Amino acid sequence: MRYEMIIGLEVHVELSTKTKIFCSCSTEFGGAPNTHCCPVCTGLPGVLPVLNEKVVDYAIRVGIATNCEITQYNKFDRKNYFYPDLPKAYQVSQLYLPICRNGHVDIETENGEKSIGIHEIHMEEDAGKLIHDPHEDVTLCDYNRCGIPLLEIVSEPDFRSADEVIAYLQKLKSIFEYLEISDCKMQEGSMRCDVNLSVRPIGSDKFGTRTETKNLNSFKAIARAIAAEYERQIEAIEDGEEIIQETRRWDDNAGRGYAMRSKENANDYRYFPEPDLPPIEISDKWIERLKAEQPELAHEKRERYQKEYGLPEYDARMITEEKAMADFFEKAVSVCGKPKEVSNWIMGDIFRLLKEKSIEAKQMVLTPENLSKLIGLIDNGKINRNTAKKVLEAIFDENEDCGKYVKDNGLEMVNDEGAVESVIARVLENNPQSVSDYKNGKQKAFGYIVGQCMKELKGKANPATVNELLRKTLG
Repeated sequence: MRYEMIIGLEVHVELSTKTKIFCSCSTEFGGAPNTHCCPVCTGLPGVLPVLNEKVVDYAIRVGIATNCEITQYNKFDRKNYFYPDLPKAYQVSQLYLPICRNGHVDIETENGEKSIGIHEIHMEEDAGKLIHDPHEDVTLCDYNRCGIPLLEIVSEPDFRSADEVIAYLQKLKSIFEYLEISDCKMQEGSMRCDVNLSVRPIGSDKFGTRTETKNLNSFKAIARAIAAEYERQIEAIEDGEEIIQETRRWDDNAGRGYAMRSKENANDYRYFPEPDLPPIEISDKWIERLKAEQPELAHEKRERYQKEYGLPEYDARMITEEKAMADFFEKAVSVCGKPKEVSNWIMGDIFRLLKEKSIEAKQMVLTPENLSKLIGLIDNGKINRNTAKKVLEAIFDENEDCGKYVKDNGLEMVNDEGAVESVIARVLENNPQSVSDYKNGKQKAFGYIVGQCMKELKGKANPATVNELLRKTLG
């Protein structure tokens, strides 16, 4: 603990526009290799790019949500480098006048709230994808991803732990999902990040030499890569080695990083203004329109749920963490009008089932209407809560109508007092010792008798009714 880590992040997020940033090719994921590309996105001679206006809209919306200054006169630049998945041998990006600058995002840490500075946000195009086939000893190029619109969010070096990094990434992911600008599927590369990390003695104000670990696409991999690189640099320093500024890869399966190449500087990319695209002039009216269209973000929903519905802060935070779950909650509340009841089901059984099945809220097939109907069955005395939990588990995967399931499986509650009294009489007759114990003041005997009654009734009676009738029978 004699060293502290200094981390800055470059987060890339693919935008969910229907077409690419400079052409009309589809951005759909998973097409056959080299079927979603054209002369423009593969950079053939004589072609001209045309900017997708929706990309600019999305960039401004993210800038507003991250408290950035919007650069109202901005432009594109060429970043020149040769790599097989970049057929043009240059990437259209923004260096000199990025669209957003000087923002911040607030995160929760173990020491309270912390503000993470955002140096800039810029628009750029994605490169293609290399597929390495070890069996054939060949590398194949798929250019479908060339020209997919990206935003790159460049933070200040404000992170001091992996936990802070993950909290920041979760906050950004939430913002992107609430703005509906990206699906944020990290496993598909829709959101990925580069980690710039250096170490220095605690108390020093001088930065160490940093390394950049590229294209990390899961929170688990990011945390592991940070821990490993932190330890590697400390070990090297204490062995008298010099840290080299370099670009590194992380192999999560092997649990280790390795050097790729020495780290390039801006001069190495020979940036110059993009000659085929005019500057972008963003009017005050354009910005004001997008501000007016901004949806309610997670932290705003969290505050409203506490004030409007009386939810505990923790419950409101958990429900709003994913937009899909917040949407589910609000729809269910609008149907049944019982926010605390809906919240209890989400915080308990629904989150448990999502965890057991290793799925996210947006993959859940259960509808808010069906949950509301289940809550109504309890309120109307059709089933008790224990039965409802079993019903939810049974219908969760297929969203089978809960009312039909209850009816088809004979789960409706026994409300006939005569039938309940008949069961009570039989249970008392079969358990004379428990009856004697109860009459001699042993309260536990009463609970045992109730349990036997519920067992006889197969859990389909109202426990309050059983209690009341049993006490009446026992005098």
